[in-house]
Amino acid sequence: MFTMRNGALAAILTATMVVSMPAMAKSKASINRTEDKLVAAGFVSKPANTPQRVAMLTRLPAEKFFKRVNGDNVSYVYADPKNCNCLLVGTEKAYGAYRATQQAARIASDQLEASRNYADPAWNWSAWGPWGGYWGRYGFGPRLGW
Repeated sequence: MFTMRNGALAAILTATMVVSMPAMAKSKASINRTEDKLVAAGFVSKPANTPQRVAMLTRLPAEKFFKRVNGDNVSYVYADPKNCNCLLVGTEKAYGAYRATQQAARIASDQLEASRNYADPAWNWSAWGPWGGYWGRYGFGPRLGW
C-alpha cells in the first residue's frame, strides 16, 4: 500500500519537475532581460569575484532593488547571486531611466493588447445593444436595457 502511494507521489513530483523546467528557463531569461535593461539604463555590474564579495552578495535577497543612502549620494542596488553572480549598482538617474522604460513597455503592451481586442473581425458589436445615448459613447445604461 505504501509503495503505491510512494509511486503516485514520485509520478506527481516528476510531472511537476517536467512542467516547471521551462518555467525555470524562462525565469533565467527574464532575469537576463532585466539585467540587460538595467545596464542599458546606466547600472554598472560589479562581479562577486572575491570570497568577501560572494559572502556579502548572498546576504542580500536575490533579484530585488535596494536603496543605499550615503550622505547626499543615493544608489540603487540589484543583487543576482544565481545568474550573473554580480551586484548591479546605479544612480537615482539610472534607476529613474529603468523605471521609465518599464512604464513605457507596460503602456505599449496595454495599447497592443487593446488593439488586439478590438481588431477581431468575428466580434459582433451589435449583439451588445445600441451604441451611443445615455452614458456617452458606449451606450450602457438603464434606458438601453442594461
